[in-house]
Amino acid sequence: MTSVAENLERVREQIARAAAKSGRTTDDVELVAITKTHPADKVREAIETGQTLFGESRVQEARAKIPELPSNLRWHFVGHLQKNKIRHALPLFEMIHSVDSLALAQDMNRVAEEEGMHPRVLLQVNVAGEGSKFGFSPDKLRHQMEELLALPRLSILGLMTIPPLAEEAEASRKYFVQLRELRDRVQTDFRVDLAQLSMGMTQDYAIAIEEGATLVRVGTAIFGERMRRKH
Repeated sequence: MTSVAENLERVREQIARAAAKSGRTTDDVELVAITKTHPADKVREAIETGQTLFGESRVQEARAKIPELPSNLRWHFVGHLQKNKIRHALPLFEMIHSVDSLALAQDMNRVAEEEGMHPRVLLQVNVAGEGSKFGFSPDKLRHQMEELLALPRLSILGLMTIPPLAEEAEASRKYFVQLRELRDRVQTDFRVDLAQLSMGMTQDYAIAIEEGATLVRVGTAIFGERMRRKH
């Protein structure tokens, strides 16, 4: 069994290699260590190696886990956010990666106004058009961008995608390229700064970095296979 510390070291080395390969530095890429289903003790092992940025994909799990851990950690939300969980999520997370519809953005803006908050968010794009995935289609994003940018409480910092599951990491590359190119067009068309690209997970984060990812969401390569939920 490799330890969380050894795993993290290996992931960081791979991030550095992928960044160098694309003419970037490790400072250009942030590692979001995904702690979904893993207990607070495992998170502490990662903290001991200097990791301070973590991600969760279920609000209920995060509400139980985050208070058990040091208050100086940074948390990002990376899962599908249900509208009835917005009020619980906003105080816990410094960034929400998964704003996947105009309706969700509007609800989040309303709750943020009521709570006196200014959420930092990424827009989730379903680049491959998979029926099973949440997210804006590229066309819908462009069509609704003006309305999204008009929401005064939300700081839209970039885009996020989850490519189709594939055997080979290389299969994800075209989707990462499409997200980056979409981001570039939207920036130009709407004169907006979308510096963040959240793309790449355990199986393909090196490819994502080569194609411009600024945030990679890595869980299994750090913490091992997900723990099964007890029913």
